[in-house]
Amino acid sequence: MNIPLNWANRVTLLRMVFIPVFVVSMLAGMPYWGPVLAAALFTLLAATDAVDGYLARSRNEVTTFGKFLDPLADKLLVTAALVALVELGELPSWIALIIISREFIVSGLRMVAVAEGKVIAASAYGKAKTVFQVIAIVGFIVKDSGPLLRLLGDVGAVWFGWLAWALMGVAVVLTIVSMFDYFYHARDVLAGPWDERTKRRDPEAEQA
Repeated sequence: MNIPLNWANRVTLLRMVFIPVFVVSMLAGMPYWGPVLAAALFTLLAATDAVDGYLARSRNEVTTFGKFLDPLADKLLVTAALVALVELGELPSWIALIIISREFIVSGLRMVAVAEGKVIAASAYGKAKTVFQVIAIVGFIVKDSGPLLRLLGDVGAVWFGWLAWALMGVAVVLTIVSMFDYFYHARDVLAGPWDERTKRRDPEAEQA
């Protein structure tokens, strides 16, 4: 089996390879600059999502393998960051549970839709959700770091912490809203049966 390793897919794979490095940088407890370096690495990895998308479109190298791998890499990165923040005691576990559960639910729904030959485009809610999740996670990584405290002072650091919580709140709300929006646009998929062949395979359904 030949895996189509074009440049876009290589960038995506590279993002996945560096996720464990990011987790180690989060949990290693490096003093002072450690959280800032972890936040920088997370931001860089998150930004490669736009890079591999641009490469795939501009070089006309969009592949089925890339369509599978790219969202998987995004979900793994966000999940790794949330789990690390929970492990460090920086984030309540219920917030991570909401965000991670949403990704599982929507991914399952997307697979059902694809199996029925339907494509549900990403909505504005989903894109905004991703942006706010990334910004909020970066805020939580650095909010108690030494460089931030030195730069903003005690009062400024407190306000930054409140800002990080506000951004995370918006991210959670958008996570839930985007999930319901996805279900709304997939309502035909959930209603089933989806075609005449399905009805013919299940004659009892016609009599119901």
